[in-house]
Amino acid sequence: MTHQVAETLPRCKWAQTNPLLRTYHDEEWGAPVKDSRALWEMLMLEGFQAGLSWLTVLRRREGFRKAFAEFDPEQVALFDSHDVERLMADAGIIRARAKIEATIGNARAYLAMQARGEDFASFTWGMVPDAPIRNTTGQVLTQSPHSVALSKALKERGFKFVGPVIVYAWMQAVGMVDDHDPTCFRYKHCEAG
Repeated sequence: MTHQVAETLPRCKWAQTNPLLRTYHDEEWGAPVKDSRALWEMLMLEGFQAGLSWLTVLRRREGFRKAFAEFDPEQVALFDSHDVERLMADAGIIRARAKIEATIGNARAYLAMQARGEDFASFTWGMVPDAPIRNTTGQVLTQSPHSVALSKALKERGFKFVGPVIVYAWMQAVGMVDDHDPTCFRYKHCEAG
């Protein structure tokens, strides 16, 4: 597909405002992700996005990966107060102490799930239907009964910054929910994964 053709494809309105958002939309958003670590990384990024724009997170994504050891939960779980201070001084990420500390705690919660024999991908995908949930009402939702239930289950396992709105945005990003506009070229594509 040429760049010129890609520019003219029908897509979700939010993805038309910035080239970085367009690339993210066209290549990632809504495509089913089944890898536990990739799912965890995306959930952490969604937590950092709370109160900000997704573009703010995308612009710092590589900085986040570098700062958080490529989102390796085993390494992040070992971070201590010195690491928190290092991250608070890192201009390449969103420097919000509560979100940084939540990410470290969430790495520990992720590893605790593994230690109990719970696979993060199997657990999270097990909370939704086998096929992506497709909203057809034309309304843009910010949460759903599935995101409320998954948020509650994650909190019970010790996760933080995983409220129903954050979890819903994450479910959209990783393909559990397909909220592409029906006229978007990715609408049917994401269903197949």
